[in-house]
Amino acid sequence: MIDLNLTPTTFDLFHVYLAGAVAVLAVMVIILLVTLVVTLTKAGKKAPAVVKSEPEVKIVEKIVEVEKIVQSPPPPPIVLKESTPDAALQLLGLLQKEARFLDFIQENVAAYSDADVGIAARVVHEGCSKVIKEHFTLDTVFHESEGSKVTLEQGFDATRVRLTGNIVGNAPFTGHLIHKGWQVSEMNLPKLTSGHDAKIIAPAEVEL
Repeated sequence: MIDLNLTPTTFDLFHVYLAGAVAVLAVMVIILLVTLVVTLTKAGKKAPAVVKSEPEVKIVEKIVEVEKIVQSPPPPPIVLKESTPDAALQLLGLLQKEARFLDFIQENVAAYSDADVGIAARVVHEGCSKVIKEHFTLDTVFHESEGSKVTLEQGFDATRVRLTGNIVGNAPFTGHLIHKGWQVSEMNLPKLTSGHDAKIIAPAEVEL
């Protein structure tokens, strides 16, 4: 019967080997635990970088481009100018004063002969020409001779040129100049006095 309370007083070679193996295993366990703790600490501080593949990068760029298009500001609204009738009424008054324009327009010319109408038209023409020359500086839109061939490049100003005939496709267009067009380069209408009623084109006349 073995007494477990007895303490051995000597160590044989087996006990020496056993103690050494236990010490080595303990050291290895400690080293593994320390390595594991250090690895987990580094992983918590710095996350691994995710490298995007080329297709993923292109998809992200397209998404960004679409967002820019969607979020782009709308074009500014078109502001329409309100025209003041005073200048038009003033011009009509000048034509009436110098050429009796309204009298001629309002007259029923069917009751007159061609000769009588021609005489009256000459008076109106002279008066209207005088008003235009005194208050407007005119120039033609095109300086080429009428009937000559002209080319309209892409982006031409449609307010300056009106296309007629068979219009097919897009500019450039080549055609013949039918009318040079007119444009006003300078205008000089008389200034109206305060309180003047421009709607009165010509006052009524009363002879006493």
